[in-house]
Amino acid sequence: MALSPAVTTLSENANEVFLDVAKLLLTYADNILRYPNEEKYRSIRIGNPTFSTKLLPIKGAVECLFEMGFEEAETHLMFPRSASVEQLKLIRDSIAAERDQRLRGGQPVQPIAQVVAPSTSASASALPSSTASVLPSSSSSVPESSVAASSQPVTPAQSQPSSLENSMSFFLTLQSNFQHVMLYENPELQQKARSHIPHQQLSSAAEHKLKEAKEADQDCKLGIEDFLVLELLRWFKQDFFSWVDCLPCSQCKGSTRNAMPALSPTPDDIRWGAQRVENHYCQSCKLSTRFPRYNNPEKLLETRRGRCGEWANCFTLCCRALGLEARYIWDSTDHVWTEIYSLSQRRWLHCDSCEKGCDNPLLYEAGWGKKLAYVLAFSKDQVVDVTWRYSCKHSEVLSRRTRVQEAWLLHTITGLNASRQQSLSPDRKKELTERLLVELVEFISPKKPKPGDLGGRNSGSLAWRIARGETRKADAGTSTQATGYVFTPTEKEKSDGLLHVRYNVTEDQYCRVSNNSEVIQSWDQCVWSKESVFRKVEDDWQMVYIARTEGSSVGKICWKFDFAPVGMKITSFSIKASSQTFHSGKVCWHLQAGQSTTEFSGDGKMHSFQSLSGSSEVIVVAELGGGEEDTSWQHSQLFRQSLKEKESSFEICIHLEDA
Repeated sequence: MALSPAVTTLSENANEVFLDVAKLLLTYADNILRYPNEEKYRSIRIGNPTFSTKLLPIKGAVECLFEMGFEEAETHLMFPRSASVEQLKLIRDSIAAERDQRLRGGQPVQPIAQVVAPSTSASASALPSSTASVLPSSSSSVPESSVAASSQPVTPAQSQPSSLENSMSFFLTLQSNFQHVMLYENPELQQKARSHIPHQQLSSAAEHKLKEAKEADQDCKLGIEDFLVLELLRWFKQDFFSWVDCLPCSQCKGSTRNAMPALSPTPDDIRWGAQRVENHYCQSCKLSTRFPRYNNPEKLLETRRGRCGEWANCFTLCCRALGLEARYIWDSTDHVWTEIYSLSQRRWLHCDSCEKGCDNPLLYEAGWGKKLAYVLAFSKDQVVDVTWRYSCKHSEVLSRRTRVQEAWLLHTITGLNASRQQSLSPDRKKELTERLLVELVEFISPKKPKPGDLGGRNSGSLAWRIARGETRKADAGTSTQATGYVFTPTEKEKSDGLLHVRYNVTEDQYCRVSNNSEVIQSWDQCVWSKESVFRKVEDDWQMVYIARTEGSSVGKICWKFDFAPVGMKITSFSIKASSQTFHSGKVCWHLQAGQSTTEFSGDGKMHSFQSLSGSSEVIVVAELGGGEEDTSWQHSQLFRQSLKEKESSFEICIHLEDA
């Protein structure tokens, strides 16, 4: 039996190592084959000690799981209902055949009877010495993926990730993306994509524009594929795909908001790669509209909507369907896009379908203000670390690359590429090597931003872009001016002499208690000004809070109360605010009234300030700063609480009288 690339790689391990991991892989496969209707056997918890210590470090092991049909979810590897059982059995039998040959006498071994349940918690064992070079040392510095509340005991499930866990998580990201791009090579799927694309129309337009370019410049070095890419970008954004912030209400067609908790995926959702289903909630109808985040490009050809993940996923497929050499680009700071290889220019071109942008790679760092760390390119033939194409601040980027050791990353990428390229011809391997050398030369010298690189993000609503810190400076300034909210008393509040407001971060809504319990959705709708802050929901930790945008050194929020327009002044002022800090993070709360500034504690208790009596205006200010390494943005938080809690985390009560 011919071995698959993953099983071939697995077979390169020492005999004892191979036999140990083969036993585990066969157990996972046999459990599914024996119990096809038992969901618990279709998932492998990434944090499982057996998986993380006996399987993950072994070269070829996780690749075998992906070849079987497993896919990456947030905390597990999943064998979806849509996966091919025949493919699973093929890889399983290939491993078993290799195992049988290694055993004494080559006698076949009966199928394994052991069942590994999802709750397996075998004790961790020492890693084989043959794998030591693949793993970073335990003393390497790594960021924290999440921060537990310091006032609560930390359970083992919520312990801080170790160096091994960071490497494991990063490896799974690499492997998952590398496996996913193979979907784009499916001839039937490419044909389905071509059926949606007006190929002749786009080709004719590209030929016409190439002719015009040649006439205008006799030395024009561009080729037909360069103009075809531009036409495809235009068609995809203007005519084919649509952006989704929140879907309209399925009943009243009014606006909704992305609410928590998220909704459970159906078997059909999971079939199309939607492990996460957003809850787009209508406050008027009290109804939820489901928004599955599909990850299968075949389904996206049908739905034709989403955010950057869906856009880049479907657009890369369309590029491959037209014969363009394309690769999927993953950015660790939460964005994805595409690169196209230009045969005429002999280089890779940045293409962002959300922005209809081509060949302006510094857009994210120089235009959106992203603090880049890892940008990786995935194609059918190789993985390439292309971070340096997208940065003009190489030293800053290097200082943020602390998730894994650089030697480990290089070693891992080299291993993945060697495995994938085993079946390539010598000419193709030579071509890929030559291209990579050209890229490495390009990466040596940081570029200077061009005017086209400096624009802010266009895709998504202004509020969404501002929350992510990805706007033009003009956008940000306009936003502060246009959406700046000032609390002034309503007629009822004037007559009652009371303005009472509460904010609940879990429900993400303000309740103006003193005005017939009026509800205002979204934390930023009642903010006077803000700088580099957003609301963060941690689905895995089931926590929510407001923090600085990633990479920001400081963040700030202000709420303004003005009573002068209605001829009133403060008689008493009380406020409750909660904030938490971790490591060297800092949060400073203070009140501004005229020239006076008063600090107060964000300890979650109500504090009264008689010193504000007589004032007609007050501004509540929260400033966030400090923290360590590239997770410093998480080390100062406002209103942190469990998604299960309903208590208000911010409350202001102001008694008033006529001035």
